Amino acid sequence: MKIPVGIVGISGYTGLELVKLLLNHPHFELSYAGATSQNELKDIFPSLAGVINLKVEVADVSEIKKRCNLVFLALPHTEGMKIVKELKGSNIKIVDLSADYRVSLENYEKNYCPHLDPEGIKSAVYGLIEINRNKIMGASLVANPGCYPTCSLLALLPFASMLESKFGVMIDAKSGLSGAGKSLKASSHFVSVNENMNAYSPLTHRHSDEIKEHLNLNSDANLDVMFVPHLIPLTRGMLVSAYAVLKGEFKDIQPLEILREFYKDEPFIRIRNEAVSIKNVAGTHFCDIYAINKNGKLWINGGIDNVLRGASSQAVANANLMFGFDEKLALPMLSSQI
Repeated sequence: MKIPVGIVGISGYTGLELVKLLLNHPHFELSYAGATSQNELKDIFPSLAGVINLKVEVADVSEIKKRCNLVFLALPHTEGMKIVKELKGSNIKIVDLSADYRVSLENYEKNYCPHLDPEGIKSAVYGLIEINRNKIMGASLVANPGCYPTCSLLALLPFASMLESKFGVMIDAKSGLSGAGKSLKASSHFVSVNENMNAYSPLTHRHSDEIKEHLNLNSDANLDVMFVPHLIPLTRGMLVSAYAVLKGEFKDIQPLEILREFYKDEPFIRIRNEAVSIKNVAGTHFCDIYAINKNGKLWINGGIDNVLRGASSQAVANANLMFGFDEKLALPMLSSQI
């Protein structure tokens, strides 16, 4: 018998990707779909017509409790924690894709709003598998990292303790348009994005603190992070370039050797011998990484699919571990790009 699963916030791009992954999962079965209004799933996503017949209901915690053993919360920040609070004590495992449990209370309230569930922050596990695999296995609430922190942290963590803290880390990140979500806004109109590229929230973006917090928590470093995201005219995919200076005793390291050793047992990290291409990771759960050291100056290049590894497939990988399954189940490995 399959494990009944719910998705709340199913109408976004992340929700669609979760549906696709769950349809191919041997142990999970989508049994509940919640959103802000009633609909047919095939009417929200016409590509699902003839594939799955499921009603989308107005999200209701009492129904989630009756019908789910696992729930994915694909909701905006502030909305995830409302449902998590109501589900406490229900034995339902939760993967929250909002920002509500990803950072400390201090960093959350600095960047978002007053938190409704401070105790929940203490019990939540940050769902970056490569650093928290064992904790995720025993978790009931996993905070699924976002796309920018996922790609940036995976690129930087192998080198964090080798970097000069006085110079910090500069991250230049570029994301496809799906990272901006489905909400209508002038900045994501076709005429604004096509044949264009722009930075937004330079040095003030709220993911700066998430990257900094987890970079330093998972190393003996004390690094400042300067982060500048850009929107590029692609549907999906993300590229990160990180710049740093190595400490004197590490100035002659071979960065590809460091990366290969650090990630030697990780099935979804690929160390490249040349700069990363978004086409090689789009549509997959892989994170590709490349790095160069020139006289102690380090450039690290990472790439992921922002809606898969940066959201939905990472959420499924976390759920796999939470239920004791092979983390690779149902995760996409082949890019659909030509």
